[in-house]
Amino acid sequence: MISSTSTSPTSKPTLSSATSTTSKTLTPASSSSTSPRVRQQQYLLIYNLASAILWFSVLVRVLVLIPLVGYQNVYGGVGDFARWVQTGALLEIVHAALGLVRSPISTTAIQVSSRLILVHAIVHPFPAHNTTSPFYASMLLAWSATEVIRYSYFVQTIRGADPGVLTWLRYNTFYVLYPVGIASEMANIWLATRDSGMGEWEVVGCWGLLGFYVPGRFGFCLRYSFRGHGRGG
Repeated sequence: MISSTSTSPTSKPTLSSATSTTSKTLTPASSSSTSPRVRQQQYLLIYNLASAILWFSVLVRVLVLIPLVGYQNVYGGVGDFARWVQTGALLEIVHAALGLVRSPISTTAIQVSSRLILVHAIVHPFPAHNTTSPFYASMLLAWSATEVIRYSYFVQTIRGADPGVLTWLRYNTFYVLYPVGIASEMANIWLATRDSGMGEWEVVGCWGLLGFYVPGRFGFCLRYSFRGHGRGG
């Protein structure tokens, strides 16, 4: 119970009561100042964990479909799912724009948009040749393996845990997965130009996209290589 003397106007506050009052006053402010950072980390942890699981699902489905039905039928079994999993990467542009991550927004936007063009403007509307070729399956394998490693690495770093072998995988599998992915993407763009339903200007757009891929992707590869060596990868 609270004694009547503690609420009396004439009673003098003791040192202990003043200290207690001060600490009670400061505690909510301290808590509120750290909670946005905590919520941000929790959100990024959930996002990266969910992304790792979704891309792992894509990877497993492609690996199962190839021996079961052949690479020609991979698109029918996982195409729509992979397309919308990749579309979720739009959030990464939002993260960069809001400063939730350190990635430059321009670089992030280019990387994400190039893949979105592949799945939404190349493969999905013009599937006649590229989805029945091995390049669609190899593209998904390269993408999904890369993203499982990348997102799993981020999950561990956000948790404050040692990424361990994920660090090595992230900076070394790149030298295999990146060329496979880029070659597959370029092959899919070229195969789309053979689709009879593609208009003249769309064909021109595809060739223009291929012209961007060679210098743009090669330059990114060099920058990544130097960054990887700088981190001991």
